[in-house]
Amino acid sequence: MSDTYTLYNPTVMEHFMNPRNMGDLKDADGIGEVGAAACGDIMKISVKIQDGRITDARFKTFGCGSAIASSSMATELIKGRTIEEAMNFSNQEVVDALGGLPPVKIHCSVLAEEALKAALEDYVKKHPESARAQLAVTA
Repeated sequence: MSDTYTLYNPTVMEHFMNPRNMGDLKDADGIGEVGAAACGDIMKISVKIQDGRITDARFKTFGCGSAIASSSMATELIKGRTIEEAMNFSNQEVVDALGGLPPVKIHCSVLAEEALKAALEDYVKKHPESARAQLAVTA
């Protein structure tokens, strides 16, 4: 195994080697895509929302092991959350749940946060009345 993999703990390696929720989400309610091919990481998260809660989340990521693991963990963490709870989602939750990331890879967890928030913003834009009502209920 190369030295690159020794930077990663077993949880990161598990989510990299066996990612959860990978792929497209058919009939997604919101889709967020962030990153750029020029910098090497592109992350897309799609969400399905029912009664104000995220019922499903999927990802497609072009990037390193940390980017894939961060996407996988983020989709696991946000399922079941309300829109408002998900809007407060932080990359630190991903880092903590993965048991840490090398400092040079923290940006991967930030991309996961940004992709999720972009998906939620897309949902709000597509369903303004539903989103407003759901946010009012949780407030």
